[in-house]
Amino acid sequence: MPHFKYEGRDIKGGKKSGKLESDSKREALVSLKEKGIRVLKIEEVELNWWEKDIYIGNPVKMQDFVVFLRQFATLLKAGVTVVKSTNILAHQSTSKPFRKALFAIEEDLRTGISFSEACGKHSKIFPSLFTNMVKVGEAGGNLDDTLENLADYYEKQESTRAKVKTALVYPASIGIFASGVIIFLLVSVVPTFVGMFSDFGAELPFITRFVMGASEWMQSFWWLIIVVIIAIIISLKYLRSNNKSRYYMDLIALKIPLFGTILQKAAIARLTRTLSSLVGNSVPILQAISIVEKIIGNEIMAKVLRESRISLEGGNSFTEPLEKHWAFPKLVTQMIAIGETSGALDTMLGKVADFYETEVENATDKLKAMIEPIMIVSLALIVGGIVLAIVVPMFTIFDHVG
Repeated sequence: MPHFKYEGRDIKGGKKSGKLESDSKREALVSLKEKGIRVLKIEEVELNWWEKDIYIGNPVKMQDFVVFLRQFATLLKAGVTVVKSTNILAHQSTSKPFRKALFAIEEDLRTGISFSEACGKHSKIFPSLFTNMVKVGEAGGNLDDTLENLADYYEKQESTRAKVKTALVYPASIGIFASGVIIFLLVSVVPTFVGMFSDFGAELPFITRFVMGASEWMQSFWWLIIVVIIAIIISLKYLRSNNKSRYYMDLIALKIPLFGTILQKAAIARLTRTLSSLVGNSVPILQAISIVEKIIGNEIMAKVLRESRISLEGGNSFTEPLEKHWAFPKLVTQMIAIGETSGALDTMLGKVADFYETEVENATDKLKAMIEPIMIVSLALIVGGIVLAIVVPMFTIFDHVG
């Protein structure tokens, strides 16, 4: 929540100054007036870094953003003004950064600037897709319908993203659990038998010697695993920050067996759904493609879109560069070409998006059904091998004692 520093006078004429926390400058002025202070000067002050709220990830959850859009549309349909609607939704928001942004937008609206322009000042919360579609909605006088369309769009995008995330996180979580079990056995269980086997004196089986060596290495160099993980995370972040390396990372990701196909279908669904929403809301096609380039999240397809935009600017077909690239199946290019020639591009893009969103759902379900038994069997073999490495020498020891 913003902090304000003020100077003023009380009802007796005495000087008053200090700081207060408030949702907006206007709210701060109202609060001070109620206390009998006539404000002479007030300004928002920045907090020191250790005083600020730290947010990890997006400050506004997508579910909350969708609810905001639907509520905003409902208020507008009911005849409530944009300014009043913003104020109502700001007060009921549970997200501090979102509430702060909405109050700031309300203040901007009262100065006479448009809602889209006010939202554009808060790009971390309101993406370029949102501001551009709102701008078109304002110009066409159908902002309420535009907000409803945006809510539908973001719901579908979030659903597809969640399915892809599940498909990627599920095997990773099982792998982390399996690694934890293996490390626990090597560090805590296997060492208890090392002394027993050493006293035995006989030659141990290869599998036992291998597991004991792995156990000794793990006890001595466990920290190296942490260093490697941190190094990988930092390296990936660095590579993602560079356009050229990000291109090759996306290329590798799309070529990974099983997972690459899902990522490709999800990217196509996101591309066509976004483009369909923009074109359907009367955003010029060149501007729409430029917006999608920036938010598609895949450098391979972003590059092809840039080529398509250049093709359109030169008076050629939008689909020609897509047809030449392996990332776009014929179904996609053919349906887009039909939409382009028939004048129903947004409709055909929507149909492609519907198809690939369903494809992503089916592919993720199949992947989970296939990976689960593979991971379970792999875990059973590894854990079973460690247990076998301990049990086999013990039988020999018992026979020797007997």
